[in-house]
Amino acid sequence: MWQILSGQHSAKEMGGPLKIAQLSGQVAQYGFASLLSFMALLSVNLGLINLFPVPLLDGGRLVFYAIEAIRGRPVSKRVQEISFQAGFAVLAGLFLFSTFNDLSGFGLFRWIASLAG
Repeated sequence: MWQILSGQHSAKEMGGPLKIAQLSGQVAQYGFASLLSFMALLSVNLGLINLFPVPLLDGGRLVFYAIEAIRGRPVSKRVQEISFQAGFAVLAGLFLFSTFNDLSGFGLFRWIASLAG
């Protein structure tokens, strides 16, 4: 994520479920060991993403625990609510963006444009 935000990699490289399915099919052609390695890599990546400090994820929960440890009292319910809503918006935006990238990569929008024009 940092490499995309800092411009080291293009945001078009970000893929979602469709890209994962496509890559899984390609990797499976190399054999079971390659597919198993790919699944392990996906699992580790998902675990790391889950530790991002976004309130809906476990990393966000850890941030709230750290704030509680420092302050000596929990964050107010209202702040948690707003944080969860913002976290949901961020995750929904990432999901929509990655799905848009997937569909663009498969040429769906070019195909629709060719039908219209």
